Amino acid sequence: MTPMPRHFESLVLDGRLAGRTALITGGAGGMGRAASKMFARAGARVAILDIQEEAGEALVQEIERAGGEALFLPTDVSDTRAVRAAIARTIDAFGPIDTLFSHAGTIIVKPLHETTDEEYDRLMRINARSAFVVCREVVAHMLEHGGGSIVITSSIGGEKGFGLESVYCMTKGAVLQLARSIAVEYRDRGIRANAVCPAFVKTDHGLREIAELDGLGQNWDDADLHAVQGRICEPEEVAAAALFLASDEASFINGLALYVDNGWYAKG
Repeated sequence: MTPMPRHFESLVLDGRLAGRTALITGGAGGMGRAASKMFARAGARVAILDIQEEAGEALVQEIERAGGEALFLPTDVSDTRAVRAAIARTIDAFGPIDTLFSHAGTIIVKPLHETTDEEYDRLMRINARSAFVVCREVVAHMLEHGGGSIVITSSIGGEKGFGLESVYCMTKGAVLQLARSIAVEYRDRGIRANAVCPAFVKTDHGLREIAELDGLGQNWDDADLHAVQGRICEPEEVAAAALFLASDEASFINGLALYVDNGWYAKG
């Protein structure tokens, strides 16, 4: 069995994002929450956009108690007006945005032939439209303020097909291609874009996904997880990958799909 990671609170992160302003969508829970905390520990001023108001406010207090700077903005990130208002408030509070982690998303586990138009529209709005809206608005801002770095959460399902997750895989393929296209279009104007592509992650979202797959006849017990990815991924491991891609340490990495899956995608 692949060993569990060392305690992430012990990682030395000070200064990696010093002086930066980071906007994180879906930043109040799961991998987004881990990233909000980690980016703040690395020195960034963090604006958290999410619809989970109680969790978002509590997270800001936790970050501030640890000595970081954070702002929570309740935002439906598929709504252009709401995103523009949140960006304006972020700039007022922290200055120009130079770092974006577009993470907001959800999942539907269901056979394709049973998926409704309404479910399709909802998933496309939350996963794909939100990334489009946020990236469009932030790219326009970055072009006027010297560029920046964008990281988008895709999935191992962005390129690898999975039964019972057809529409989810569609959305994650879409945002992966968005990251690659931004990288190509804006490379010479100082903007990098990359994607993190996790496998199963130990979050409420990930555990619900496993439970729903099990309920529809797929088997994802510990032995099954071990066979494909060694163990379940910790949310901090995805956050650390996003932090690396956002930082200057990845200054020559652009258009990458970084698989956070312990070799599952490579194994085939």
